[in-house]
Amino acid sequence: MNETLTKILSNKAEPDDENLPRIGRSMARMRLMTGRRLIGRLAIQSAAPGLELSHLDVLDAVRRAEAVGEVTVGMIAEMLRIDPSRASRVVAEMVGRNVLRREASQADARRIVVVITDVGQALLAEIHAQKMAIISEIVSEWPAADIERFATLFERFIGGYEAIFLSRDKDTPG
Repeated sequence: MNETLTKILSNKAEPDDENLPRIGRSMARMRLMTGRRLIGRLAIQSAAPGLELSHLDVLDAVRRAEAVGEVTVGMIAEMLRIDPSRASRVVAEMVGRNVLRREASQADARRIVVVITDVGQALLAEIHAQKMAIISEIVSEWPAADIERFATLFERFIGGYEAIFLSRDKDTPG
């Protein structure tokens, strides 16, 4: 067992504690539901019929990468761990649907970068709205204090999850 996991288990919970397996089971259930891509499918249905889930993956990769600079097709391929030719085809489809736009790099005019169009921004807003609607529905009968506590604990849990993941997989982009 790795040192970090051993430390967590020995300091934070007893091996016979039922809460750790409960968290594990809940994570598995959430992974299955997330894998069905409900939010993405609802957003496509209401805002962009004809797009595919892979298009949303590319759009999200561009959104995240734009925060740190210019985005290239190669960067998208690396972030999504797909072949550059596949990334190029999906980007071309999205350019054809006016979700993304290609333009010359401001830093190096020989390089082509990918940017999100107004249509793409509207699609991102729809995805966000779908996500907020689902979360709101889930917690609609929770007391405000429970929602606040859950938000705090869930952020801490995901932060720890990311830290462990990144410490073990140094080559994995964001």
